[in-house]
Amino acid sequence: MSLTMRTGILAGLLLALPAAAGAESISLEEAVRRAVAASPALAAGEAGIRSARAGRSQADARPNPVLSVEAENIAGTGAYDVFRQAETTVTYSQTIERGGKRDARIAYAERDVAVAEASARQARLDLAEAVQRTFIDLQVAGEVLWLAQRRLETERAMQAEALRRVRGYKDPLFVETRADARVAHARLALDEAGARRDAVRARLASFWGGKPEDLEVPRGIEKPDEHDHQLASADSALVSASVERARAAVAVEQARGVQDYTVSGGVRHLRQSGDVALVAGISIPLGRFDRNRGNIERAQAERQRIELAAEAARLDRLRQLASLRADAEAARMRADGIMQDVYPKATHALQQVREGYNRGGFRFADVQDAADAIIEIQSQWVEAMTRYRDVLSQIDRLTGRFEALAGEEMP
Repeated sequence: MSLTMRTGILAGLLLALPAAAGAESISLEEAVRRAVAASPALAAGEAGIRSARAGRSQADARPNPVLSVEAENIAGTGAYDVFRQAETTVTYSQTIERGGKRDARIAYAERDVAVAEASARQARLDLAEAVQRTFIDLQVAGEVLWLAQRRLETERAMQAEALRRVRGYKDPLFVETRADARVAHARLALDEAGARRDAVRARLASFWGGKPEDLEVPRGIEKPDEHDHQLASADSALVSASVERARAAVAVEQARGVQDYTVSGGVRHLRQSGDVALVAGISIPLGRFDRNRGNIERAQAERQRIELAAEAARLDRLRQLASLRADAEAARMRADGIMQDVYPKATHALQQVREGYNRGGFRFADVQDAADAIIEIQSQWVEAMTRYRDVLSQIDRLTGRFEALAGEEMP
């Protein structure tokens, strides 16, 4: 679908607006790229990935061995005076992990890395959505500023017409006062529109720490992208990684239900005879009371919860996307209709009323009504465009329009 937001006359006048001196015009894609490169929140996500990878490295570690030194009969009475009959035993013990604990631990850590990476991709898409909304806001603010300039020009022309008729004693004095008030109100609206555009431009530049005065965006309104409207792979990747991590958590708890063995070996020095003897041992937990069943059942229930929630979230995103497409089409058609059909007719009606007013066929109140109708139409267009901005940015977020840009490696 395409978007045309103004009549031919309106487009020509927009092109006549002067650009800010020395300002740099950037595209939406460039704005997203700059924001991604400069975002401290995304840098935090990268740190989270490094943290998860460090956890993966730690999961690969085996249990540390234990070196034990045991001395018997080191002190006592008679023949067992200090060190006379002491016997020393040095043993080396090693826990043997059973039930695939190490493999399960590594698998869980790897899924944790995948979750961190998918979360970082998702955060970048969220940032791209915020940048896009601000970018379109700035484009709409530019249009509103142009409309405010045209309104002030019209009100000044109406003021001159009213003043001529009042000076000619064709209209009462309060008509001049009304015209002056409308000019003052239009001037305030223009100042407000300029301030809003400057504020939005500063907000857009703040995404990468740029200077607002050096920033300019292309005139017109950002159009929908013709990319494939499927759900964003970043969201799907996060869901899949979360499910796989939950499954790995079940395997970890199941492995913990298997008891580990501890084997040991060493030497014993017999003080009385001076001989040395070998010692060996094995420790086997019986596992009579604790088989980790509660934690296993809890992990299984959590896995099921995540799987069902993931499927529900996927279906919800599909329904939301279908609804947003319909809303986008409706907002686009309304905005197009206002600018292509309603706005030209309203301006033509104002011109006709002004001509009749100059000939004495209408009152100044009739001119006011025609001018106010144009102001109301402009407000309706801004409302439609605001809705369009919201819907378009949500569609592009759900479908991952900027995923390629958001996935670029950060410095």
